[in-house]
Amino acid sequence: MTTLNTLPNLRQLRSATAIWTGCGLAFVAAMALIIIGPARLMAQIEGERGIPPLAVSHDIEVDGLTVNTTGKTAQEARIAGWAEAKRMAWKKLGGPEMADGQIDSMVSAVVIGNEQIGPHRYIATLGVIFDRTRAGQFVGGGDGTGDSGPVQHSAPLLTLPILYSGGATQVFEVRGPWQAAWAQFNAGASVIDYVRPSGSGGDSLLLTAGQASRRSRLWWGNVLDQFSASDVIMPVAQLERQWPGGPVRGRFTARFGPDNTFLGSFELTASDEAHLPAMLAEAVVRMDRLYTDALVGGRLHPDPTLNANNPALDPAIAALIAASAQKEAAAATSAPVVVTPDGSPAPAPSATASAAVTTITVQFASPDARTVDTALG
Repeated sequence: MTTLNTLPNLRQLRSATAIWTGCGLAFVAAMALIIIGPARLMAQIEGERGIPPLAVSHDIEVDGLTVNTTGKTAQEARIAGWAEAKRMAWKKLGGPEMADGQIDSMVSAVVIGNEQIGPHRYIATLGVIFDRTRAGQFVGGGDGTGDSGPVQHSAPLLTLPILYSGGATQVFEVRGPWQAAWAQFNAGASVIDYVRPSGSGGDSLLLTAGQASRRSRLWWGNVLDQFSASDVIMPVAQLERQWPGGPVRGRFTARFGPDNTFLGSFELTASDEAHLPAMLAEAVVRMDRLYTDALVGGRLHPDPTLNANNPALDPAIAALIAASAQKEAAAATSAPVVVTPDGSPAPAPSATASAAVTTITVQFASPDARTVDTALG
């Protein structure tokens, strides 16, 4: 009888299969590298991204003025349309009644959005820019309120435009339309000090949509220090396309701070993809109004917990300290006069000399970042 030992043969077969499988995977990877090329494999790191913000002008600009005028000639109709746009812009700013010549002397430029010129008719969407030096004394901050009082400006705020579109979330990973709308926005006439990154270099890796969900003050403090900002705002845009080539519905939300605080929202609709840039430009203007209203209402202020090197006291604790200081000052003022044996009044004890200075040093174990944040909180 002959006994066949098949176990070594099976082991050899499995080893050979594993070797051929490994060689096949290595061959496929090598062919992919040759065919696709290393440049495309590095697409997640390198790419054409980043839109530098528009040069900021501190003049007063009014956009979205629609005119429809007629004249004996096309040029006359156009001049009449521009004059009407200047009057409309001045009225929108809340300026006083003035002659057309006086208004025209304060205009720096007329921006043409789109125009249709006929033999005797002129239809256009225009923007008018007023020189702040000459017009600022009549319209104040140029926000349309007509208030000539002092204008309150915000602290430098890092702007993180987040876009939800097509099931994906992006900030600076690609050149998106929402980033382009914020880059083209002229923020010179706004009371909000926008710090707008270009999105190039390491911005696309550091400033992502996931950054808005972080709550670590230390992490946010490091990010804000790199951009010389005091706090962060997150204008969020959600785009929903009804069908290919059809209307585009947008929902826009203004958020603020490391806690992602809600400030307001609104909705806009573009008739098709070609009108999407105009809708986003209007959304940026309305978003600026939301942040301006929040600043005026006292809701848009830097978070004191972001400055770990010089932490600010809680307002309630600061009020208690101030009330205690006032009480001590009142007690010192109303203290009875002490007369010495020779009849002269004794000098009152110095409040500064009697005040005790206490230094408290706090030490704690910090194995990780969460522990540090908890201890600081």
